[in-house]
Amino acid sequence: MKLAILSDTHGLLRPEVLARLEGVDAILHAGDFHTQAVADQLQTYAPLYAVRGNNAREWAASIPYSRTVTLGGVTFYLVHNQRDAAERLLDVDVVIYGHTHKYACAGRDGMLWLNPGSCGRRRFGHEITFAMMEIKNGSFQVEKVTISPDGPA
Repeated sequence: MKLAILSDTHGLLRPEVLARLEGVDAILHAGDFHTQAVADQLQTYAPLYAVRGNNAREWAASIPYSRTVTLGGVTFYLVHNQRDAAERLLDVDVVIYGHTHKYACAGRDGMLWLNPGSCGRRRFGHEITFAMMEIKNGSFQVEKVTISPDGPA
């Protein structure tokens, strides 16, 4: 199973991101789409599992602030800001969060905590990043994808 893991697109889906969405089995988005058009476009590639970000508008009222989903035998907990994560996460393998626009991938409390960074508009001088994940037999491998800063700011 192949997953794309995104956050903080802020109204921009770069061609480099769209190219990597071809053939994915699911897309996980940790919030701050900024526009419904981005969410709608992502859903044309694969099933979309998403949470609301702090910049959500009225159109996003039906998107939850956090959610748990199991894909390929791996259980994910999604939240936009890691500070808003539930205090006790049971039976979770990977926590996906965003908000800081900075890629992070580290083990903590027996779980992987993954912030794919931001692949939308560049902010705060951070790299433009997202993540891809391959799941086989309940095990997973994460790939950090970095996009050249040339193009939209």
